[in-house]
Amino acid sequence: MTDDTELEILSRQARSDMARIRPVLDRIADKWTIMILTVLCPKPARFNEIKRRLDGITHKALADALKRLERNGLVTRTVLPTAPIGVEYAITPLGHSLRQPFEALCAWALANGEAFETSETV
Repeated sequence: MTDDTELEILSRQARSDMARIRPVLDRIADKWTIMILTVLCPKPARFNEIKRRLDGITHKALADALKRLERNGLVTRTVLPTAPIGVEYAITPLGHSLRQPFEALCAWALANGEAFETSETV
């Protein structure tokens, strides 16, 4: 466990770096990013395969998220030479670098989800 002095130092550092941290977190901490990257982590996938694996995402939300992830360098989009033309999405090395923090966050959600839900106040 981290002592109070170390926590204060870490907190001060995070606050001083907030201008650099916030824009990055805004790009990866939205509703679908973690789940989309989790789907793409093992292997590239086509749009409809991603959509099927993400229960509840709309076509528009997925299309917008994939465009944003591509623009941010986390996903690549490859046009396949098929008839009809297909598109495949793959996670980039930068996207793969999020694997460990995302796995830790998902593990935390599984371990604490029930307590988190019951502590929510209306």
